[in-house]
Amino acid sequence: MKFARIATTTATTAALALGLAACGSSEPAPAANEQASAPAASGPKFAGQTLTVWRLGAPDEKQNKLMADLNAKFKETTGADVKLQWVPWPDAQAKWTAALAGGEGPDVTEFGNDQVAAWVAQEALTDITDIVKATPDFQQIPQNLWGYETVDGKIYAAPWGGGTRAVLYRKDWFEDLKIEVPKTWEDLVAAGKKIVAEKGKDVDGFAFNGGSDANMSLSPFVWSAGGDFAAFDGGKWVGKLTEPGFKEGFQYYTDLVTKHGVSRKSALTQNSVDIATRFANGKVGMYVTGGWDITTIKEQSGGKIDDAKMAFFSLPAKDGSGPAPAFQGGNDIAIWKDTKNVELSAEYVKLAAGKEFGTRYAKEGGLLPLYPEALTEYASDPVQAPFAETFKVAKGFPNDTNWAEANDTKAVLQSAARSVIEGKKDVDTALADANKELEEILNQ
Repeated sequence: MKFARIATTTATTAALALGLAACGSSEPAPAANEQASAPAASGPKFAGQTLTVWRLGAPDEKQNKLMADLNAKFKETTGADVKLQWVPWPDAQAKWTAALAGGEGPDVTEFGNDQVAAWVAQEALTDITDIVKATPDFQQIPQNLWGYETVDGKIYAAPWGGGTRAVLYRKDWFEDLKIEVPKTWEDLVAAGKKIVAEKGKDVDGFAFNGGSDANMSLSPFVWSAGGDFAAFDGGKWVGKLTEPGFKEGFQYYTDLVTKHGVSRKSALTQNSVDIATRFANGKVGMYVTGGWDITTIKEQSGGKIDDAKMAFFSLPAKDGSGPAPAFQGGNDIAIWKDTKNVELSAEYVKLAAGKEFGTRYAKEGGLLPLYPEALTEYASDPVQAPFAETFKVAKGFPNDTNWAEANDTKAVLQSAARSVIEGKKDVDTALADANKELEEILNQ
């Protein structure tokens, strides 16, 4: 999923971009044409050529410096200039659509990783599989971080920076109630029950999310149990909702309400925005979200809930073996199909998303770096460590253009969970019905 750039000035604000962020941003500064000195006398191969690059969002001082350094290095090594244009996130869809229709787009462009499949379906991106396989730096990026970029076995973009979600909790409550940070699913339930018992039945110990971003909370339990939502097999999508792993994760998640009572049965449609408001009002002990909620909660609570009263931990795997896989969001860089020079564009992608500039792009943009060595550096940061640890095992939803319809418009799994909690269907029936609907949507 796409991530808007957020400046990082403190440990807390650095976390603000590490979850699934909204992609809006203010109007950018005028487009800049970043150039370095003239090519060396030996004459680099692409001397005199110009590459058009689209970056998304609005640049700050760090991003301008990053792009100036990147484009200067590109000029030094290739001899080519870069025409850099900043495109506001809200305008990006229209810009790409116009470029596709008119044939006058960028050579290289930034993307939200969940957008790649949609543009591949419109034949807007260049296959870079061979480029990726021949680039040593790219081979260092963990395989689990190439899911959105790979369509039908071919790679169409390079991961550039990432993010994920973790559990935000009332640190002061944990201290007062002598609750240890949960290491297993059993621990999570025990902590939630203790919070409800001590703080009142109108408090969610671990808030159930059944709203627009419900699958961000459900998916770690499903993936931890070895399940998945769907797989592309034999030229079509095959739903996995009735398989044991998915059922176990789904059952555990709905049991938080029906069996364990750690979340109110009356709030089955609340999303993370709703839950954040309740958290700010002292009505939630734990929930799955990203770091951006910190600022909102402090503001909504009137300062009553400050940094000292909040912290994050990775949602644990069932058996305590480490963090459960959580949703992998992030930004990519890709080559537009109408580029007149694939080779030169490939040189830019390799440099931009390579270890040096790729790490700078992520860190200076408030995202998680994709290279293990750089990601490990975050382990000592109390705010960022849970996100960094979770990101190592992060996964993505079905990489299909129709996933948004199943996830958002039709709310297939949200409806299935509500039907179980409300007693209208048992788990097997609810998942069988949801699986059929999911397959129909994904295979349209």
